[in-house]
Amino acid sequence: ALMSGALVPIYYGAFASLPPSPLPASAADSDADAGSDDEETLQSEALTSSEAYLFPLLGSAVLAGMYVLVKLVDRRYLDVLLGAYFGVVGAAAVWKSAHGVVRGILGRARWASFTAYRLVLIRRPAESVFATKLSILSLPLGLLSGAIVLSYLYTKHWVLSNILALSLAHSGITLMALDSFRTGGIMLLGLFAYDIFWVFGTDVMVSVARGLDGPIKITFPKNFADGLQRALEGAEPDWKLTMLGLGDIVIPGIFIALALRFDLAQHRAAHPTSRTRRVFRRPYFRATLAAYIAGLATTMGVMHVFQAAQPALLYLSPACILAVLGTALRRGEVAQVWAWSEEEEQEEQEADKED
Repeated sequence: ALMSGALVPIYYGAFASLPPSPLPASAADSDADAGSDDEETLQSEALTSSEAYLFPLLGSAVLAGMYVLVKLVDRRYLDVLLGAYFGVVGAAAVWKSAHGVVRGILGRARWASFTAYRLVLIRRPAESVFATKLSILSLPLGLLSGAIVLSYLYTKHWVLSNILALSLAHSGITLMALDSFRTGGIMLLGLFAYDIFWVFGTDVMVSVARGLDGPIKITFPKNFADGLQRALEGAEPDWKLTMLGLGDIVIPGIFIALALRFDLAQHRAAHPTSRTRRVFRRPYFRATLAAYIAGLATTMGVMHVFQAAQPALLYLSPACILAVLGTALRRGEVAQVWAWSEEEEQEEQEADKED
C-alpha cells in the first residue's frame, strides 16, 4: 500500500511536469491529446548543478531546526503552528490535485466544455509567473478541498493525512524541476549521503518523523485487517502505522519526471511536427520508475528483516542513477544524456521562435 501510494504522485506528477509544445496550434499533428490549453501552466526556475550541491546542507539545516522544535517547543503549540501551515498549503495542494482527478474522470473534451476564467499573475510586462484557467467547477472543488483539510485538522486521521501528503508530493514533483541529469545525479548522491548520516548516525530524522504530527509522510497500518474489523464492530482501532517520508517520494520523483521530459525531448527531436504530451516512447521514464519500485521494495524488505528504520535514498538514489546510465549504455546515448540540458533546449526554442 505504501508503494502504491508513492507511485501515484510520481506517475501523475511526472506527466504534469511535461512542457507544452513549442509549436503553434496551426502546426499541430492529429494527436488526440495534443491540446493543453485547459491545463494550468506554472513558471518555475529549474534547479541547477550549483544549487544541487546545497541541497544536503539546506536539508540538514531544516531537519536540525525541526528537531529542535520537536524537543523544545510544547507539543500543543507545535500542533497549532503546523496545523495553520498545512491548512493553507494542504488546501491548495488538494485543490490542485482534485482538478487533475476530475479532469481525468470527465475527459479533456467535457472538461473544456465548462465555463472557464483565465487568471494570470505577471512579474513584469510580457513575463507571467503563473497562468491558469479556472473552471466553473473550481469553486465546488475548492470547498471539497477545504472540507478535507478541516476534517484532517479535527480528526488527524491517517487516511486524510495521506490525502494531504500525496497532494503535496504531486505538487512538489510538478513544480520542482531539474535542468539536467548531471544536476539530478549531484542531488541524488548528495542526499544519499545525507540520508545515511541522519538515519544511521543520529536519531534526528526518525524523531522528527515521529514527533511531527503533520502530512509530511504517508502511512499505512500494519494491522489494517484487525483495525478494520474493530472499526466495523464499533470499537476504536489501534492502528500500528508504517510510514514513508515525502522526501523519499518527491526527490526521486523529480528525477523520474526529468527522465520523462528527456523522453519527450527525444520524441520531439525525431518528430518535429508532433505536439503530443502522452503518446511517445518512454524508455528512460520506464527504467527509472522500475528502478524506484525495486529500490523501495528493497528498502521495505531490509526494514522488515532488521526491524529498524532504513534510509530509503540509500537504495533509491543509486537505483535511479543506474537506471538512466544502464538505459543510455544500452541505447548508445551516454554522451547525449550527459550533455542534455532542458534549459538550453528551451532557450534554443525561444531563439527559433524569434527568428
